[in-house]
Amino acid sequence: MATDQKILSFLFLQLVFVLLVSNIGNAKGLRIGYYHKTCPSAESIIQKATYRVISRAPTLAAPLLRMHFHDCFVRGCDGSVLLNSTTTNLAERDAIPNLSLRGFNVIDAIKAEVEEACPGVVSCADILALAARDSVSMIHGPYWEVPLGRRDGRVSILNQVFAELPAPFANITQLKQMFAAKGLNLKDLAVLSGGHTIGTSHCLGFVNRLYNFTGRGDTDPSLDPNYIVKLRQKCKPGDTTTLVEMDPGSFKTFDEAYFTLVAKRRGLFQSDAALLDDPETKAYVILQSSTKGSTFAKDFAESMVKMGRIGVLTGNQGEIRKHCAFVN
Repeated sequence: MATDQKILSFLFLQLVFVLLVSNIGNAKGLRIGYYHKTCPSAESIIQKATYRVISRAPTLAAPLLRMHFHDCFVRGCDGSVLLNSTTTNLAERDAIPNLSLRGFNVIDAIKAEVEEACPGVVSCADILALAARDSVSMIHGPYWEVPLGRRDGRVSILNQVFAELPAPFANITQLKQMFAAKGLNLKDLAVLSGGHTIGTSHCLGFVNRLYNFTGRGDTDPSLDPNYIVKLRQKCKPGDTTTLVEMDPGSFKTFDEAYFTLVAKRRGLFQSDAALLDDPETKAYVILQSSTKGSTFAKDFAESMVKMGRIGVLTGNQGEIRKHCAFVN
């Protein structure tokens, strides 16, 4: 048994190494100002279009950020989450974790504007990366330079979502492995989890922690009992429609309040609570929850740039889709 475990560990490390080499190699094709000559108005068009949306509906910032995350963690940041299923293939967006994604129409509308200005030049993957950045910036979050030059993938497979996308039920061991496989470290794990400072979740994402955590009608001991009482007032067993703020009181504002919640054992998901189960991620949570001069904004910007380089297609790989929901 011990030998088998060593072999599995060795194979896992080999896989991580291969993915890292692949990610680093392709990411070199990205650069700031990539469209400066081929479509100089691209970033301005995307920023203005995103502003129009977020100024009317600021709660869409969280879904756009989440969509970018879901895209990058499955097959890399290649816009594959935007593709529709076909009669012969079930795509990522129809996997259960992605059924609650919103903002596809926003990306499609921005793409149409960009196509009108510069046909066949700007990828959907780059538009999604920029829209996520711009929407976060517009709700008092950090701004970061987005290296561009991603190409759009032509493949989107539903079952890959379950294998590659971290789940809200994930424990710290699973989270560490899934982030490491994408070239992200423990700090990135803690920082990117902080994206839960904005947005909402359906009760379905955490209701098991309130009523039937181990199948014996019990609650999750890692969740503050007083918070359980409040959440039970909002979420009844079997509730699939009610939305709950992930960062109560400031779910529309990008700030470090998420870490204060996690430190108080009030993170909504098991994956939030899991940050307290590793010394390094716990230290980051405690630091950001207790420091007035928080580094979270700066850290988030840096981790988002790293995440945006995961498994990108560049050069002659992939394509530039005419419509984000369909391959050419």
